[in-house]
Amino acid sequence: MGVVISAVVTFWVGYLIYKKFKPQPVLFMGGMILMWLASILGYGQILGAKATTGSVFLDAFEFIRATLSSNVGKLGLNIMSVGAFAKYMDKIGASRALVRMTIKPLLALKSPYIVMSGTWIVGMLIGLCINSASGLAMLLMVTMFPILIGLGVSRLSATAAVATTLCFDWSPSDTGTILSAETAGVDPVFYWSHYQVPIVAVAFVVVGVLHYLTQKYMDKRDGHVVKPMDVETVKDESDTAPTFYAILPVIPLALILSFSSLWITWIKMNIVMAMFIGLFIGVICEYIRWRDGKKVMGDIQTFFDGLGLQMANVITLVVAGQTFAKGLISMGTIKAMIDGSQSLGFGPMAMMLVMVAIIGGSAIVMGSGNAPFFAFAALTPAVAAATNLHPVLMLLPMHFAASIMRSCSPITAVIVVASGMGGVSSFDLVKRTFIPMMGAMAVTIGMTFFFYYTGY
Repeated sequence: MGVVISAVVTFWVGYLIYKKFKPQPVLFMGGMILMWLASILGYGQILGAKATTGSVFLDAFEFIRATLSSNVGKLGLNIMSVGAFAKYMDKIGASRALVRMTIKPLLALKSPYIVMSGTWIVGMLIGLCINSASGLAMLLMVTMFPILIGLGVSRLSATAAVATTLCFDWSPSDTGTILSAETAGVDPVFYWSHYQVPIVAVAFVVVGVLHYLTQKYMDKRDGHVVKPMDVETVKDESDTAPTFYAILPVIPLALILSFSSLWITWIKMNIVMAMFIGLFIGVICEYIRWRDGKKVMGDIQTFFDGLGLQMANVITLVVAGQTFAKGLISMGTIKAMIDGSQSLGFGPMAMMLVMVAIIGGSAIVMGSGNAPFFAFAALTPAVAAATNLHPVLMLLPMHFAASIMRSCSPITAVIVVASGMGGVSSFDLVKRTFIPMMGAMAVTIGMTFFFYYTGY
């Protein structure tokens, strides 16, 4: 019964969003309805004994408050600071300077879509050091997005390439990788090098080609004309920024990569610190350029305005998605689907496909890769044992399915963040990410079958 109720509410939510209702209130409403029904019908409690307000009705509101508070202090602050930094870089002309410096050599490739596919591959490699999909996307939206737009790629295509740059959570230090390896009983480094790396190596080619073909075709279908930016004509003040301003948007990314396991490990650095350091350096450069303290201080307001804009448009959608996900979890929907699949007595690879489908579907609906995977990873050894399948061959595709399919969810953090910074609809964006991500899923499942039948 819980699955039926969840399906009805999910369909209703999807229908309203399809009809152009504002997604935040729709998702909040759907999640609260599911939470209340789960508690009333005895499927699960909204909050634990220590966190409850004493009222089932009020517990739903307390969950939203606690989730909003948690997100603003963690992921939310990252989102706000990066979005604000990007707006400040636009204001002072640094983004334009970066485009001017890079566009001519990149135009020599004769295809902006090759550069776009290359951006995805480079982003995947950087993802070995930056484990946050949304964090990496934010950094690339500041650095690579303006370059792709300058080359003539559409905003949707450029955003799609950036938003999917960590569709495989394949870093050895990623929490999902560590959990998968430990749950499967193998060394994390062995799990990474022998199982994850071969899959991603194939995906580099498949997904890179699919991004090239998909985005080029859909741009043409939408009537987009590839026209490189005119960097010679001065249109406004932002076009007169000195050439050395091109390094300003790259400073936060350079700081994060430098003060990491790659190089300097004894100094701690995070995204928010890197953004404020970048802002500080930008302000100094602006004062040297204009020698006008009032103007320079006034322009900083662009950064503060950017903080509020990200809070209003992006963080509220992330929290709304988490509220809806909580409702589905409270109803016990996913667990019921897994238990039902086990009772049908599927074979080992069929059961693997069922688990992948459940996790992938949950990632889309819930707007999270970690939530469904972390919730059911612990059950996997028992499911695998019942079908005589090595746990790693079930955990591996489940883990990748979660991270791949979150890139097809219009309410997941990385899609919301990228679309917000790119100025496009998250629902239009997932139409651009769907085909490349289906390629990523095909590679993951195909390689898992290869591992299984070769005894790898």
